[in-house]
Formats: sequence, C-alpha cells, structure tokens
Amino acid sequence: MATRGFGDDEDSGSGLMDEELEELAKPKKKKTGEMDLDIGDLNFEATPKNLDLLMDVPLDVSVRLGHVRMQIRDLLKLNKGSLVELEKEADEPLEVYVNDRLLAYGEVVMIKDKLGIRITDIVSLAERLENLR
Repeated sequence: MATRGFGDDEDSGSGLMDEELEELAKPKKKKTGEMDLDIGDLNFEATPKNLDLLMDVPLDVSVRLGHVRMQIRDLLKLNKGSLVELEKEADEPLEVYVNDRLLAYGEVVMIKDKLGIRITDIVSLAERLENLR
C-alpha cells in the first residue's frame, strides 16, 4: 500500500516542503540542566552498519482517533451525516501505530489544507517490548 506524506503533491511533482513544514522540521533545543542540547548535534555514527539494510523497508503507520463498539443493527442504521460518538475524550492524545504496534502519542496539527500528527510522547522501550507479546 502506497502512502503519501506532507511533502508529496500530486500536481506539482516536487516533494519539497513548504515554509511552514520546514519550520516544524527544524531541530528543537531542549533544556537539560544548565546546557542546551541541540538535537541536530547528536552523533548517530554509533548506529550499527547493518541497520542500513532496513532503511528501505516499508512500514504501515496509522493513527487511531478513537473507537466504539456497536451492534450490527446500529451499524446498519448509519447514513450519510450520521454521527458516531467515540469513547475517547476530545483532549486525549491520539495513538500512533506502526505495523499495528503502539509507538507514540500525538496531537492533530493542520498546515494549510492538510492534517498531520505532532508527536508528543514516545512509548517507552519496556512498553513496546510488552506490546510485542
């Protein structure tokens, strides 16, 4: 299944980001004690060489807005314009899944006429390992 990203534009053919996306993509500084850590300065040379073999593997990324359990009779009553109330509160973070495994939480952002997700929290390694079971 092919996926489209923010930079993909079927009409223009250019995969370049617009100014707003470039601003969002800039490395952010985090305050750690008394010194600033620029994420762009991190050294990724310690990454194992054989990891390059996996960089082109496609993954399915999905975002779960919420869920609801319905009986078949209620499902069959749905029409255009019907509302389905989800069990998630409006201020709760959305769940980001990679290959049906919970990876992160985020919030919806809108840039011009496109929707996206700003990652707000990454699931801990212990939780990710627990989800594999």
